[in-house]
Amino acid sequence: MPARPADRPLPDAFFAAGEPSFSAFVAALSPELLPGRGTLPPGRVPDSPHGTTIVAATYADGVLMAGDRRATMGNVIAQRDIEKVFPADELSAVGIAGAAGLAVELVRLFQVELEHYEKIEGVQLSLDGKANRLAGLIRGNLAMAMQGLAVVPLFAGYDTETTQGRIFSYDVTGGRYEEHAFHSVGSGSLFARGSLKKLFHAQMDEADAVAVCVQALYDAADDDSATGGPDLSRRIFPVVAAVTADGYRRLPDEEVATIVDTVVAARSRRPDGPQAPLA
Repeated sequence: MPARPADRPLPDAFFAAGEPSFSAFVAALSPELLPGRGTLPPGRVPDSPHGTTIVAATYADGVLMAGDRRATMGNVIAQRDIEKVFPADELSAVGIAGAAGLAVELVRLFQVELEHYEKIEGVQLSLDGKANRLAGLIRGNLAMAMQGLAVVPLFAGYDTETTQGRIFSYDVTGGRYEEHAFHSVGSGSLFARGSLKKLFHAQMDEADAVAVCVQALYDAADDDSATGGPDLSRRIFPVVAAVTADGYRRLPDEEVATIVDTVVAARSRRPDGPQAPLA
């Protein structure tokens, strides 16, 4: 172990051999700092903001993820412009659903975990490794989930080995499941998934994938009060991000606004949305 500098009174753990897992390092040094390690006092779990619907779909060049902007607290809209889709690293994205505060904290820890691994090992973790690591972080939040503060993210990324986009879903125990073509999580996921099933096709380009995901979020908002639809008066639109071989890219609000305006105009003529071909 390297000698501890006299002017840096840090614990010995900071000078030990490199640990590829940042959360394992924190768990050994100060476990109380990790999400989900605390316990709530007995009694009713207080209301807290919850994020709702996230959708993801693969397309020819990679994978697209989109999320609405509403956070709810019981029957109250807690926030109208919350961010629910984040870059995990250069080649992956994570969307949050569930207890918003814990979810954002978990995403930040996941981002640091991936960056720490890359600095220690000199290479990026594989996409499967990233998905497994996120499963471990969710499992670490199980105690809080059992008390009503669950976090259920959606993870997607570009796999450099298979040169295609992939999607992973989770349950509150950290169970990891690979989804094919498309998926949705959150309170409006049932309606969004039905829309994705109707509109998805394997030959989609990025523009088609964005339109399909916006349509799915619109359908979710149409039937789920916790999912926010496009806010035309405030010009608040879904967060849409693409992950390809070129990396993570959040679509500019102006680009998303153009597609949203087209979808809303079409819905004024046909409220139930576009029909899928029968064959």
